[in-house]
Amino acid sequence: MSTLTYPEAIGVGLLQGVTELFPVSSLGHSILLPAIIGGKIQQDLDMTADGSSYLAVLVGLHLATALALVVFFYKDWIRVISGLFSSIRHRRVQTRDEKLAWLLIISTIPVGVAGLALEKALRHALGKPVPAAIFLALNGLVLLGAERLKRGGTGRRRAGHAAPPAGEPGMDPAIASDHRLARLTFRQGAWIGAAQILALFPGISRSGVTMSAGILRGLHHEDAARFSFLLATPVIIAASALKVPELFKPENSAVLGPVVVGSIAAFVAGYVSVRFLTKYFETRSLTPFAIYCFVAGVGSAVYLSI
Repeated sequence: MSTLTYPEAIGVGLLQGVTELFPVSSLGHSILLPAIIGGKIQQDLDMTADGSSYLAVLVGLHLATALALVVFFYKDWIRVISGLFSSIRHRRVQTRDEKLAWLLIISTIPVGVAGLALEKALRHALGKPVPAAIFLALNGLVLLGAERLKRGGTGRRRAGHAAPPAGEPGMDPAIASDHRLARLTFRQGAWIGAAQILALFPGISRSGVTMSAGILRGLHHEDAARFSFLLATPVIIAASALKVPELFKPENSAVLGPVVVGSIAAFVAGYVSVRFLTKYFETRSLTPFAIYCFVAGVGSAVYLSI
């Protein structure tokens, strides 16, 4: 049976760390690139093959990316967890941190339920190159549609502003962003979180659809990206808790070493990516990623269908 080599693990780890956070679909790229390259790489990195450990490997790499998010946003998570305990202790949702904590919990429930119910069926039915390419192109249209609707005024009317207010003089930008996010209602948060369900389709980006939903609810790109990254962390960690134990089955012992090396690569790539993207979305939009996804998706579908 084919297994994962160390060079393949490093390559997939770097790919995962970047594409999980960039709005371009990590799962879609993890399916498409091996199919386009072909040969032994395609054979080793085929999640639909009988006895394949590739999906468990990807989940392990996802966990490394989630840890990069935890490290980058560690101050935020300290505030959020403190807010959760404060809310439970005092039986209230009053402060910014208490509201944000419950927003993240409520926003995670829809995709958690859908993931348990649909993930396996969707992976077997659609975890092939051509469907992944089609959904990657659709991902581009979703991103472009969110930008067009925002420009048309939908997001501004709902939030009341087109750009994030500066906040109080001297306020930490992260805290100022949390203040704005805490203005979301629980219903709005659940709607944004539910958008992650679309990412169960290979080729649809979790960060992309979550940011798009946030933008349509009136969030500025910077705040939408921040909320997307915060939302992704518990979802990825929960999914990893279910799937990572598969790596420790006797039949997967040969991939443990490569997975460790690949996870280090995914952690580094994820940390660099989130650092870049939090700055990028302060002034820029989803449009370049939308164009890339549409062109890459259509091109891949045509190439793989010939």
